[in-house]
Amino acid sequence: MADIIDGKRVAEDVVETVRKRTAELTAAGHRAPGLAVVIVGEDPASQVYVASKSKKAKECGFHSVQHTLPADTSEEQLLELIADLNADPAIHGILVQLPLPRHLDAGKVIQTIAPEKDVDGFHFINVGKLGTGETETAFVPCTPAGSMILIERVRGKDLSGLNAVVVGRSNIVGKPMANLLLAANCTVTIAHSRTADLPALCRTADILVAAVGRPEMVKGDWVNPGATVIDVGINRVPAPEKGEGKTRLVGDVDFKAASMNAGAITPVPGGVGPMTIALLMANTLVSASLAAGFPRPTF
Repeated sequence: MADIIDGKRVAEDVVETVRKRTAELTAAGHRAPGLAVVIVGEDPASQVYVASKSKKAKECGFHSVQHTLPADTSEEQLLELIADLNADPAIHGILVQLPLPRHLDAGKVIQTIAPEKDVDGFHFINVGKLGTGETETAFVPCTPAGSMILIERVRGKDLSGLNAVVVGRSNIVGKPMANLLLAANCTVTIAHSRTADLPALCRTADILVAAVGRPEMVKGDWVNPGATVIDVGINRVPAPEKGEGKTRLVGDVDFKAASMNAGAITPVPGGVGPMTIALLMANTLVSASLAAGFPRPTF
């Protein structure tokens, strides 16, 4: 039976480090890390995410700002706000909550954020740094960065000689995850929906990362005995056993079956999810530390 990787506990460790470093920063007379979250429209899921991010920022001792804009906000108005935040020395991290309303070009908006304030790690400069191995100066997207910390807690920082398979090739998770694993000396394969004999490929993995958005797609017999399994998926499925119309959260991995083979595995919920918001706080602290001339914190 696999060891369960407690993402909530590890996330609390990261947030505690952020709190301590933030206190040191302000005690030295520097600004507290400033995080600005921008939300356009009234998407219910986005509202929940933004509220949790703002709450966590305040818990960390950050200067937390939320800009809630109406759904009919023009692209020009949104870009003007981002330009103001780029120029504001009290703001070290800018996060534009996705998805945006259809009339707004999300790609254009994200690329307008100053790279040194791009705590989501989506700007092409940060993407390029990560892709060329400049992990010490890049902002890495929060979900893969958090996943990597979970892997390191199980396997250590040097993954030399290990085979990693990343199932999913998104720009937000799959590709940056592969680059992080490469930087740690893994031999990495990126798999996806058109990969031939995906189950056989997954069985070669010492580290298996599932990020495809399909409920319980990765079956138990796809898991190499002793492998570390990181389940990035968050899928809501019907749960009639809880009552009519009820649902439950599952990952991209069949957790119960995979746990019989894996050496260590993340649960859903309580695995990668808490790490994502913790790394957003960490990235914002990094930006503030660099702006103040402090060394880059590590987690």
